[in-house]
Amino acid sequence: MKIAIIGAGAMGGALAEGLMQAGMVNTSDLTISDPNEKALERFATSGASITTDNASAVAGADTIFIVVKPWLVEKVIEGLLPSVNGRQATIVVIAAGVSSEKICQWLRHEQNPQHQIFLAIPNTAIAMKESMTFLVPVTATASAISEMTALFEQVGKCIVTEERLLAAGTTLASCGIAYAMRYIRAAIEGGVEIGFRASDAQQIVQQTVKGAVTLLQATGHHPEEEIDKVTTPGGVTIKGLNEMEHAGFSSAVIRGIKAGMKS
Repeated sequence: MKIAIIGAGAMGGALAEGLMQAGMVNTSDLTISDPNEKALERFATSGASITTDNASAVAGADTIFIVVKPWLVEKVIEGLLPSVNGRQATIVVIAAGVSSEKICQWLRHEQNPQHQIFLAIPNTAIAMKESMTFLVPVTATASAISEMTALFEQVGKCIVTEERLLAAGTTLASCGIAYAMRYIRAAIEGGVEIGFRASDAQQIVQQTVKGAVTLLQATGHHPEEEIDKVTTPGGVTIKGLNEMEHAGFSSAVIRGIKAGMKS
């Protein structure tokens, strides 16, 4: 499989790193394109091809990931049309808020019905093969859906969903990376205030969060079930939890997630 990634920014670069780590593609079959040569420097020694020319990047590519800012998608697609018209290609657009209707229009899908088109929203943990990815088949066969799902499952977890839920998935998992990081940062600062060095507090909080996630994944329990195990009557855990709730912790998280869906 020959893959082209258009855009080597935070998400495009993370996607490239994850695919290479997962061994999903030979680096010699991967081409990464970006107009900013500095963004390509980190891939220069990986064995992947790098270029500032999008059209040459997709020439011969079976799968094309368009990973650019939403307002650039139309322009990028226009530049790729001469290279993808009239041939089979799987095209995955990773850009929040760009509709499938617009993408089909820009790709001239009526003239190129052989294209397998997807919308996808991963998160930056894809670089570590730990993404939560939402995949929307737009014009894709069952076999193409299966292949693309398998690809994203190699770099984390993947849910095939409807386009109407993509904005919700974006705020819950893509923006959610930032929300989780903000909790971790706050917990580290709390750790410093109660006496730990910052580096020690960071290690403690990171391992604690990792342990919590591992527990939930291993047991399948609802978080409250695991919370109950450590909240003894009159104990320090319930006092800490209640103090957080008095300050609006759960409400703030929910409001933040909902706000992420607003345009």
